[in-house]
Amino acid sequence: MESSETSVYGAALAGGSFDFMKFIKQPQTVLRVLSWVFAIVVFATITAEGYVNPPNHFQVMCVFNKNDGACHYGVGIGIIAFLACVAFLMADIYLPMMSNAQERKRVVTADLVFSGVWTFLWFVCFCLLANQWANTVDTTGIPTDAVHAIIAFSFFSIATWGALTYLALMKFRQGMGELAQNHAESPPSHSSEYPTSYVPPDHNSSYPTSNYPSFPTSRSDIYQQPSFTPKQEPMGGSDYQPPAY
Repeated sequence: MESSETSVYGAALAGGSFDFMKFIKQPQTVLRVLSWVFAIVVFATITAEGYVNPPNHFQVMCVFNKNDGACHYGVGIGIIAFLACVAFLMADIYLPMMSNAQERKRVVTADLVFSGVWTFLWFVCFCLLANQWANTVDTTGIPTDAVHAIIAFSFFSIATWGALTYLALMKFRQGMGELAQNHAESPPSHSSEYPTSYVPPDHNSSYPTSNYPSFPTSRSDIYQQPSFTPKQEPMGGSDYQPPAY
């Protein structure tokens, strides 16, 4: 039965098979797919329509106030988020098949740390792009719809990665609690080096350890009557006579 199996970080510790239908219905999977799509929209839109050639300029410039750093930041954050979503989706598939609790802890911890960091970086990206677009004076030839989409999906990425951070934190706390509970309920080990009644000698003690058997404590053991006693013949009444030489 499932209740009798040891569960750590949301799956049986003994490992199990992959259930595709259950996997795609998990909130964490849905959020990863959405984050993956949002990252594609951000870096692909910046790459395709984030640079224009202003009049009287032979070099293309970033649409966000001609700040190439803003465009480079958005592309970099989007590409890394795209690759991370794919990697963590594969980790989510492999996680139920892991039989080692420490390996699961490393995966969940990496998910928690990365999701928290990327939530903050997406927030910085949104603030940077929104600020640079607000300071853009000349919008001639700039596809404003693409700019609005980049800013909007940067904001959506904050929500999805923030939700992934929360789910990873809940899974981490749940796993630590299950691990402590399973350790507390585990039966004592019978493979001890010494028997239960044996006390190992203390080498730091100044008194030598006695190896003699214990003295009987019951008085019946001390004064117990022997089962058979030979009858003694009196010396004076004996019929023995010494031989004559």
